[in-house]
Amino acid sequence: MNQLENSQFLGTEKIGKLMIQFSVPCILSLLVSALYNIVDQIFIGNSELSALGNAATGVVFPIFIIAQAFAWCFGDGCAAYLNICQGKGDTKSSHKAIGTGILVTLFVSIFLMAVFFPLKTQLLTLFGASANSIGMAVEYFNIILSFFPVYMLSNMMNAVIRADGSPAWSMVSMLAGAVINIILDPVMIFGFRWGMTGAAVATVIGQCVSFIISLLYFFRTKTFKLSKDSFIPDFKAFGGALKLGTSSFITQMTIVIISLVCNIMLAKYGALSQYGVDIPIAIIGIESKVFTVVINVVVGIVLGCQPIIGYNMGAKNYNRVKKLYKRILFCTIAIGIISTLLFELAPQAVVGIFGTPTNIPNPEDYLIFAEKTFRIFLSLVTFTCTIKMTSIFFQAVGKPAQAVISSMIRDIVCFIPLILILPHFFGIEGILFAAPIADFIAMIVAAALTVVFMRSLGARHHSDSAESDRID
Repeated sequence: MNQLENSQFLGTEKIGKLMIQFSVPCILSLLVSALYNIVDQIFIGNSELSALGNAATGVVFPIFIIAQAFAWCFGDGCAAYLNICQGKGDTKSSHKAIGTGILVTLFVSIFLMAVFFPLKTQLLTLFGASANSIGMAVEYFNIILSFFPVYMLSNMMNAVIRADGSPAWSMVSMLAGAVINIILDPVMIFGFRWGMTGAAVATVIGQCVSFIISLLYFFRTKTFKLSKDSFIPDFKAFGGALKLGTSSFITQMTIVIISLVCNIMLAKYGALSQYGVDIPIAIIGIESKVFTVVINVVVGIVLGCQPIIGYNMGAKNYNRVKKLYKRILFCTIAIGIISTLLFELAPQAVVGIFGTPTNIPNPEDYLIFAEKTFRIFLSLVTFTCTIKMTSIFFQAVGKPAQAVISSMIRDIVCFIPLILILPHFFGIEGILFAAPIADFIAMIVAAALTVVFMRSLGARHHSDSAESDRID
C-alpha cells in the first residue's frame, strides 16, 4: 500500500468511527501531558513544601507554555500541512516540511536555554515569584530548563505522529512518560526528601522516556518517509506549515502574556487584600492546571480529528467537513457543561486534591479565594472551550487568519484590558470577573466567523458540483 492509499480511508470511513479511533488516543495523550505538571503540584502540595511549593511551580508554568508554544507551532503546522497534502495527493512536500520542522525545533530549544538560564531569577520574579517562593522556583526551573530540547522535540513530534494516522503511538509515548513521573514523584519527594529537585527530576525522566518512544516512530511512518534530504532545510515547504501553526503559537503565547499580566495584578491587589501575595498566585496556578485538563480534552477531540478535517478539506469533501464540525461542537459543549457544574458545585473538593496549606499565615483565606476563583473565573468555561475548539478547527481547514482572530479576540483584545481595568473598581475580585466577560464577547465573534465559513463551504460545494456537471 503506497503513502496515498494509507490516507484515503479518511474520506470514506464513518465519521463516528474515525472520531473514536483518532480522538480518544489524542485526548489521553494530551491529558497525560497535563499530568506532568499536575502530578508534581499534587505531591508538592501534600508535602512539607505545601502552598509555597505550589506557588513556585505556578510561576514556572508559563515558561513551560513558552516552550510548548514553539513546539506546538512547528508540530501542529507540520501536522496540518501533512494532512492537507494527503487530501491533495501530494506526497513530495510534507517530509521536507517535517524534517525542517524538527531541525528548527531543536535550534529554538537551545536558543531558549541560552536566553533563560542567565535571566532565570528576573524571569521568575516577573511571573510572580515572591521572596518566599523564589528559591523553590529557581531550584525547580534549573532542572526543567536543562531538558528543554527533549521536551520540545517530544511535543513537536507527537503532533506529526497523530497526523500520520497513529494517535495510539502518540498516546503510548505520553502515557509512558507520565507513569514514570507518577512513580518517581513520591519516591524522590518523600522517599529521598529531595523536595523541588525531586519533583523536577521525576518530570524530566518522564519526558526523556516520551521522547525516545516518539523518536522510534519516525523509523516506521505511514504516509511520509524521512531521509537525509528531509533534513536539508526547505523553508518554502516549512513556510506553508508554519502559517498553519501560527495560531497554535499565538494561542500559547497569549497564555504566557495572560499569566504574566494576571500574576502581576494578583500580586499588586493581593497585597492590598486579606489574601496577601502568595495565596492568589498559588490558587491561580492550581486553576491553570485544572483548566488545562478540561481544555486538553476539547483540544484532544479537535486535534484528533485534524487529519480527518484536513484530508477532506484538501479532497473538497465539504459536506463531510461540516458534519465533523457539528460532532466536535456537540462534544465540546457537553464537556464544558460538565466542567461548569463541577467548578460551581464542588470547588473546594477540586482544590483539596492539591493538599491543605500549612506554611501560610491564614489557611482559611486560601480556601475562600479558591472557591471564588473557580466559581467566577471559570463560570463560562463552556464558551472558553468552544472558542479554543473553533480556533483549532480553522487551523485544520487551512484558515490561519480566522484561527488567530478567534483566539486573540478573547485573550488579547478582551481579557488583558479587563484585568487591567476592573481591579481599580472591584479589587482583586475584578481580575476574576474579567474571564467570563472576555469569554462572552469572544464567543460572539467565534460564532460569527464560523457561520461565515460554513456558508462559504456550502457555496464551494455548489460551485464544484456545477463544474463537475459541465465537465460531464
